[in-house]
Amino acid sequence: MSEQLQLYLTKLRQPFGLAALSAISHGVEKESLRVDPNGHLAQTPHPAGLGSALTHSCITTDFSEALMEFITPVFRNPQDTVDFLADLHTFTFTQLSREELLWTSSMPCVIANNDNIPLARYGNSNIAQLKTLYRKGLGYRYGRTMQTIAGIHYNFSLPDSFWKILHELNGSPDSLEDFRTAQYFALIRNFRRLSWLLLYLFGASPALCKSFVRNNPNHGLESFDDGSLYMPYGTSLRMGDLGYTSKAQSGLTINYNSLADYTDGLSKAIKTPYAAYAAYVSEDGSPCQVNSNILQMEAEFYSTIRPKRIPGPDERPVQALRNHGVEYVEVRCLDLNPFLAVGIDEETMHFLNSFLVYCVLQPSHLSSPTESVEIDANLKSVVKRGREPGLQLQRDGQALTLTAWANEILKGVADTAGLLDRAHTSGVHKAATAAQQAKVADSNLTPSARVLERMRDLKTSYFRFAMNQSLASSDYFRGLQMPGDKMEEFKRLSETSNREREAIEAADSMDFAAYLLQSNNK
Repeated sequence: MSEQLQLYLTKLRQPFGLAALSAISHGVEKESLRVDPNGHLAQTPHPAGLGSALTHSCITTDFSEALMEFITPVFRNPQDTVDFLADLHTFTFTQLSREELLWTSSMPCVIANNDNIPLARYGNSNIAQLKTLYRKGLGYRYGRTMQTIAGIHYNFSLPDSFWKILHELNGSPDSLEDFRTAQYFALIRNFRRLSWLLLYLFGASPALCKSFVRNNPNHGLESFDDGSLYMPYGTSLRMGDLGYTSKAQSGLTINYNSLADYTDGLSKAIKTPYAAYAAYVSEDGSPCQVNSNILQMEAEFYSTIRPKRIPGPDERPVQALRNHGVEYVEVRCLDLNPFLAVGIDEETMHFLNSFLVYCVLQPSHLSSPTESVEIDANLKSVVKRGREPGLQLQRDGQALTLTAWANEILKGVADTAGLLDRAHTSGVHKAATAAQQAKVADSNLTPSARVLERMRDLKTSYFRFAMNQSLASSDYFRGLQMPGDKMEEFKRLSETSNREREAIEAADSMDFAAYLLQSNNK
């Protein structure tokens, strides 16, 4: 245990420290594809009964009209988060056609071609058209197929009372806001060094349908059966070369050593033209992307974790960070767990909270380009070979086994888990960490191993496995009875979102061409 971690743990064991830890909050954004009875991407519009995807606070769409996104409010108790996600799913199934399902796996269903992947539509307002145009640009840049991959984003924040304790312990001359932001970036740097562990523990996409790579002969995967490809020791193909990768972004040098470094790098990418993107032309002559820069906007930057701040009116996300500092972090490397009703459970969240607290309490040296290369190499190794016996990773230029490093990390996480259990007068955080230690001891317990085991035991393809899980999920949620008052509340949310969309459309005062120019000049 580092001296810093020991000092922090000692201080946080005091009543005021435990009170601060009990106020840790989180939220979840969970994506799922709508599919038809044959496992093909649904071609129907976003269900009208779910309200407006532009303005609904909890139910929207991501890249495609068929890629749903469920957003929870901020909670302190993971059980509340899971219950709310379950309610969102239950309500959604009351509005879906009886023929449609929600795909429970991260890697998509049967994909025909780009033309069969409908872009998300948000209405006629300028902001709605901008959102669709951004997605159109993603399709040109990376292909629409890649954008059908689904995942879970975990939003995590620590209360001001926590930061005040660390601020005092450090004797920092900085304002609390600046100190908090610097410490969130310290968390991010440590997270990036250790994020390979989350891919090992929670990766659940070791296989995929051959239709996903029909235009990529260099996919590097092995054949599982006539319709499936896989990596024998793979964990999360979603996070590998077949997932969210970009040639243009591979040359980016986004630095996490400070807020200024990060926002300057992101701003530069948003303003720097990229020749290959400038060559894109749509068939009808309409705009095919927001702009031809390396990034159309901030959301296009792919990373395992992001610093976040909710923007104010007419404020870009990067401007919000620069003006007000970091409010929370968004963990972006979690697969949907196809064995869980809503894709994630309380145990995973209890562990994530312990892991993220560990990341912020540990010393966090500044990053270097050499270390960034090492981080990327470790991620790729775990994506492809995470469960391979004796797999070695690199730490500070030295080789060590995944198992040895994972056990070292989890021993430290167990200390923070014990502290969180004291704060919550429970044993759930230590139990969640013990469950992850068991996965390190026996890789067969990991979700990726369980997916392949189920496919082998049932002698079934990836498609049939995922379809069976999706059918079971549909039966489960359609069989639930939502209390009448709760059903009415969700209906009110949908109706309110429609009125808000109409108000936005009525308030537009310029044509879209002028709006797009203004947006790009911010």
